[in-house]
Amino acid sequence: MIDKSSNQQHSLLEDALALLTATPLVALGITFYSQAELLTGSTAGLAFLIKYLTEWGFGPVFFMLNLPFYLLAYLQMGWKFTLRTFCAVGLVSLLTEITPIWIQFEYLNPIYAAALGGMCLGLGMLLLFRHRASLGGINILALYLQDRFNIRAGKFQMGVDLVIVMLAIMVLPLDKVLLSITGAAVLNMILTLNHKQGRYQGIS
Repeated sequence: MIDKSSNQQHSLLEDALALLTATPLVALGITFYSQAELLTGSTAGLAFLIKYLTEWGFGPVFFMLNLPFYLLAYLQMGWKFTLRTFCAVGLVSLLTEITPIWIQFEYLNPIYAAALGGMCLGLGMLLLFRHRASLGGINILALYLQDRFNIRAGKFQMGVDLVIVMLAIMVLPLDKVLLSITGAAVLNMILTLNHKQGRYQGIS
């Protein structure tokens, strides 16, 4: 049984540093995927699909796709969670447009991009989750289901991600889709193994 009185409250500075650490990691993972013409799942996966179909920038599309989910975030998770998530989504949207200017690859092995991109995304999302934030969209629903019904966020996310990645068959070559599924598995393995209810007692 968990003693809730032992929970450690995150300070505002700690939450801010977490956002500033997590969002560049996520942006780097997205850059790996974008350069290798891969995609991930969740709301970011939908943004990738739209990007590949229309050649619109990932950042603006990702930001717009998240707008409808903030009401659910506010109603179910509170205004602090919603504000942190809005900031995280905004930073990721900005950094994904800037990072390719700072980092360019003469050669990028797609297998390496899938694995390392998935790790960067998974670690970034884990850090956001532990500071009561998310990347919006499906992440909000995943966190709500875990808090309300004890459904593992990682397992739920994996199911949704696989559906979205499979839709990519209509957009990307099969080998790119298979590598994208590998990246999604790496991402969700990190969340499933590390984001378990009651294991981490810090609160925001």
